[in-house]
Amino acid sequence: MSALNENALTLLGRATGVDMKTAQANDLFTVPVGKVAYITHVVIRNPSASMVGGSDYDFTNWKQTVSLVTLTTLGTDYIVLDSENTKYTELAAETDFQITVNTGTTAACTADIDVFGFLV
Repeated sequence: MSALNENALTLLGRATGVDMKTAQANDLFTVPVGKVAYITHVVIRNPSASMVGGSDYDFTNWKQTVSLVTLTTLGTDYIVLDSENTKYTELAAETDFQITVNTGTTAACTADIDVFGFLV
């Protein structure tokens, strides 16, 4: 890993075409061996369809029950989730940071998801 990933907030992982409808866990980023990750921001962008109905998404050891129903314009809408002065648990080495779809979109929909933070 580069020094930038360890000395600055940076893009840790990018997942494209994530299924936002089907109830399942989707890997977004895996913490490298020998490192600990601190997730500070997640950007959900470029929905392929309206995300109406997508009212319950969980992120590993981070945010739970996230609603994305406001992302209704395909290709241009995005939302930035941040830590909002809330206590979270660091992610240990080799842990998968995932989004779990609990109540997904009404229509078939994918989105791109960027994970930001830093490694120690």
